[in-house]
Amino acid sequence: MAQGHSAVEKNLGLLIVLTLVACSLGGLAEIVPLMFQKETTTPIEGLKPLGALELEGRDVYIREGCNVCHSQMIRPFRAETERYGHYSVAGESVYEHPFLWGSKRTGPDLARVGGKYSDDWHRVHLNNPRDVVPESNMPGFPWLAENVLDGEDTGAKMKALRVVGVPYTDEDIAGAQAVVAGKTELDAVVAYLQQLGTALGRGTVAPAPATAAN
Repeated sequence: MAQGHSAVEKNLGLLIVLTLVACSLGGLAEIVPLMFQKETTTPIEGLKPLGALELEGRDVYIREGCNVCHSQMIRPFRAETERYGHYSVAGESVYEHPFLWGSKRTGPDLARVGGKYSDDWHRVHLNNPRDVVPESNMPGFPWLAENVLDGEDTGAKMKALRVVGVPYTDEDIAGAQAVVAGKTELDAVVAYLQQLGTALGRGTVAPAPATAAN
């Protein structure tokens, strides 16, 4: 056994292959069961797919790298739930492709930001964050108010998402361009932010665990 182990360590190519095999098997053992668990595959009650304008806002949010600095995953620790709200559950993200949970927090978590501030607050904040949060190190995005959407591709995006299980109707797809056309990217991002975390129903969910943060 020791000789075999030594032979593997001295053979770089074989070591790489066996390492990849071990990592792949370990990953499959952890990931595959999640694909069949009800709590990870079933949408929470009342969950609806993003509207046309919200969907465009999500794309702009990703394009501008907002998800690089802001996570959308509240962990079940008291320090997090007291600051951000109820911990995130997988059923909220069933219709997200890709999901934006993340772990990087240069800025605060946004999983429950929907309805926390007014539309006007978000508009000012996105244009120049320091107008409402003087200590903020977030960059401004003034061009969002200047970029106007035409909605030509929104219906196609919905069709693609329907293929992977998002329940858009024919009416949703047919009316998507009319909903989006003429709106600015700023309108779209604000619409996206204002729905974040609202599907879980504030005040109607079980209290978060009282586990202390590490």
